Amino acid sequence: MSLRIKTIDFKSDNAGIQFVESLHHAGFAILYNHPLDFNLINSVYDEWEIFFNSDAKHSYTFNPDTQDGYFPYRCESAKGSSAKDLKEFFHLYEWGKYPENVSRKTLLLYYEIMTIGRDLLEWIDSHSPEKVKSKFSMPLSEMIANSRMNLMRIIHYPPLETDITDGAIRAGAHGDINLITVLPASSQAGLQLLKETGDWMDIKCDPGWLVINSGDMLNKCSDGYYPSTIHRVINPKGDDARLPRYTMPVFIHPRDEVILSDKYTARSFLDERLKEIGLKS
Repeated sequence: MSLRIKTIDFKSDNAGIQFVESLHHAGFAILYNHPLDFNLINSVYDEWEIFFNSDAKHSYTFNPDTQDGYFPYRCESAKGSSAKDLKEFFHLYEWGKYPENVSRKTLLLYYEIMTIGRDLLEWIDSHSPEKVKSKFSMPLSEMIANSRMNLMRIIHYPPLETDITDGAIRAGAHGDINLITVLPASSQAGLQLLKETGDWMDIKCDPGWLVINSGDMLNKCSDGYYPSTIHRVINPKGDDARLPRYTMPVFIHPRDEVILSDKYTARSFLDERLKEIGLKS
């Protein structure tokens, strides 16, 4: 696998072909000239900054069974890591907990991102090689129909502490669990991908760009054709260490009963991974 990440005009005639090629070779792609409103994205970030800096967040503490709500600082670790990530976050499902002091703008943005996500899955359905499509238990765009597991994770990385002694970083090296992730530009840099050489590669995402990556579920159901590339969020240095970082990926998931492989349904795979990262017992 070579990390040849394409930056693609969403509205170009060959966008779907370029996107599928980039996802196959790198597990990532960057999109610009897409329909999302940059001002809406910034407005949503502003509202969640207020939420995370208030005590009200503790009224929405997550339900371990349904996984919706607020997850406190340093509650999650990457698979195989003992160090807890330097972040707090909120799991937003259509049916789940929703803070009173957050407007419906977040839901509007979620629906707009999901519309783009469905388009991207249709691109994969259309432009994947026949031998890959034959491995899907159904078209990807059908896997997510009426899914209750599609998730927006609003993440707050606070300014860095001065006494971190366990080697923790903002987000430890990991692959995403789901089919694909759609990530609007974060408020700060820090995202890196792991190259075949073992070196880390910075991913720059200009304001208004979208970063897309394939997850473990797509890797499973494509029999490895689409890699789930390992990535992380590193700790900033200098003056940037005193700044918070906000980001809000949307994780696109199949319905629970969808078959990913001979070994896994979407539900059984998700439960296994949630236990590995400490979010479910």
